Amino acid sequence: MTAKKSKTAAAPVGSLDETQAEAEITRVIAAIVAADEAYYNEDRPEISDAEYDALRRRLLLVEKKFPKLKRKDSPSNKVGAPPSAKFEKARHAAPMLSLDNAFNDEDVADFAKRVRKFLGLGNDETVAFTAEPKIDGLSLNLRYEAGVLKVAATRGDGEVGENVTVNALTVADIPKTLKNAPNILEVRGEIYMAHADFEALNAGLEAAGEEKFANPRNAAAGSLRQLDAAITAQRPLKFFAYAWGEVSEDLAETQWQALQRFKKLAFEINPFTKRCKTVDEVLSHYRKIEETRATLGYDIDGVVYKVDRLDYQARLGFVSRHPRWAIAHKFPAEKATTVLEDIEIQVGRTGKLTPVARLKPVTVGGVVVSNATLHNADEIERKDVRKGDTVVIQRAGDVIPQIVEVVKEKRKKGARKFVFPDRCPVCDSHAVNEVNPATGKADVDRRCTGGLICAAQAVERLKHFVSRLAFDIEGLGEKQVASFYEQELIKEPADIFTLKARQEAGDIDLYRYDLDDDGERKRDKSGNEKPPTNAKSVENLFAGIEERRKISLERFINALGIRHVGETNARLFAQHYGSIDGFYQAAVAAAKEGSPAYEDMLTIDGVGALVARGVIDFFEEPHNRDAVDNLLREVTPQKAKAVAASSAVAGKTVVFTGSLETMTRNEAKAQAQALGAKVAGSVSAKTDLVVAGPGAGSKLKKAEELGVAVVSEQEWRAMVAH
Repeated sequence: MTAKKSKTAAAPVGSLDETQAEAEITRVIAAIVAADEAYYNEDRPEISDAEYDALRRRLLLVEKKFPKLKRKDSPSNKVGAPPSAKFEKARHAAPMLSLDNAFNDEDVADFAKRVRKFLGLGNDETVAFTAEPKIDGLSLNLRYEAGVLKVAATRGDGEVGENVTVNALTVADIPKTLKNAPNILEVRGEIYMAHADFEALNAGLEAAGEEKFANPRNAAAGSLRQLDAAITAQRPLKFFAYAWGEVSEDLAETQWQALQRFKKLAFEINPFTKRCKTVDEVLSHYRKIEETRATLGYDIDGVVYKVDRLDYQARLGFVSRHPRWAIAHKFPAEKATTVLEDIEIQVGRTGKLTPVARLKPVTVGGVVVSNATLHNADEIERKDVRKGDTVVIQRAGDVIPQIVEVVKEKRKKGARKFVFPDRCPVCDSHAVNEVNPATGKADVDRRCTGGLICAAQAVERLKHFVSRLAFDIEGLGEKQVASFYEQELIKEPADIFTLKARQEAGDIDLYRYDLDDDGERKRDKSGNEKPPTNAKSVENLFAGIEERRKISLERFINALGIRHVGETNARLFAQHYGSIDGFYQAAVAAAKEGSPAYEDMLTIDGVGALVARGVIDFFEEPHNRDAVDNLLREVTPQKAKAVAASSAVAGKTVVFTGSLETMTRNEAKAQAQALGAKVAGSVSAKTDLVVAGPGAGSKLKKAEELGVAVVSEQEWRAMVAH
């Protein structure tokens, strides 16, 4: 997979504005979704672990700075990918979550500090951790009932995995029965393949003329997920146990003790696992494992640290897609040196000109890299990157791959500085740096002003229109859109919905016939014209288009390709206005800043002046209004559904004030958010509930003045217990 690069892709998160952040979130999520599908369901990862971790980390950093932009379906709330249709599904009794990552010693120290702060512990109180190698394999959950293995399931999306029980029973390291175990016990660990076994397997596959596996992780995952268990039985799979899911009784008091109990139950636990009492001891063990990594005989990509005391783990709980009590300290990414052969300018859907470095192919971390982002003109100028330069690239960090530096001493004489174009390379329109209406500052992006006359933008806008998060029309992908545009079959979205009528009227011909040497349609022996070779696909396309004549309001708004309005903001607008008429009329009426419609738009939580300006600019253009009007003659956006409540506090804004006696403030906030509530730091007319403990002051007073409901900590706990 090659993720689309953007000018924000390597920019420090602290330098992003809200618009850039939204664009970056869209880019990163698309890359993560594609990577998850390739990694979890196809067992053929197309990017390295370091690159994937960097995407995840990038997303978390941007979401942390811009919490209003975080999507409900963000990958930071999920793990893995939906289970494959090839296997029966198995729902996990307890979610199988992934781990947050640390990339340096400071990250590990910060993790330990967060643990102490959350638990309210002083520096003099010991917090021990276990440290164990992070196996690069396939996560597996083994459910035992009355000592008998009943279900083995892959992680899947964390909630539902693939039932691979029959295959798991062939793995020697997995006990079929247990003695002296809890009545219900879910043991979790990693299926992996040793280096020597991997090499032998690949040698056998090559000798048989079959395709080899790219690495041991792929081999392990592919072997366990065979539809024929007999094949799995022939593969040398191994299993390390390191965690658990549902249990009918407590396993132990600490993580370390629980692992020792697993060992007594005949499970293999990693011999390099160690209990550490300090952060320094943890880091020392990390370096020891890193030094011996090459001699282990199996792949690892870091060291996992877990809070040892299980009662502490229970208090710390979970956030988003990972536990607060554990973290994975990843090994450093690799770098490589290569030659920058050319710099090309790509024009995106919004007219943005993005420079891309074309590199002499080089292998970095087991993956061949031939392209790297150069972000924008400022980045090229700052690093003084020139055609023919020898450059150092890296496949980790914020953007992967990225050019770290230029090896100036190897620069050829006469190498010229790159001149960033001031005209669009596609349509030759002027390319300018936009001025941000919210700040008055010129954007670092340079954009084509050609709009709909620019072929690059027109095609990309149409591709966006039919994309998965927009209209998602079955049978109409990016290639078909580009082809139809080139054939002048579609120029704007409404044209898609008139294809069938134009076909039936004889104005166009989507069918593909076999032609004879004279260019005439071939006939059979009876003299009848042979039917078109693509008749079924055309009929399927028409059916797919008809299915989308009714579309959700948020998908419709997102599909329009309005500047600064992606999936998240489209959902906000849909929920606020409820119907397309409400949104359309408000957008037109808001054209005058200071108008009631404009002020109302700014009241939407998450929508600022920049986003509002994007909507206004879109509807101020007559050709855009014409395009929307034409589209609305063909499709019917459905009214937005009200958000369903799933708990007593779902959708409510809650403020905690005063001292809390049974939990820390962080625990209380996490609990409220997990139940669908929004936690605010101050009391206002929008506040629904105030939880007041001893010592509550000004916030309690303001709540009483505004008539906001106030409950005690005990009343809160009773409220959320149901």
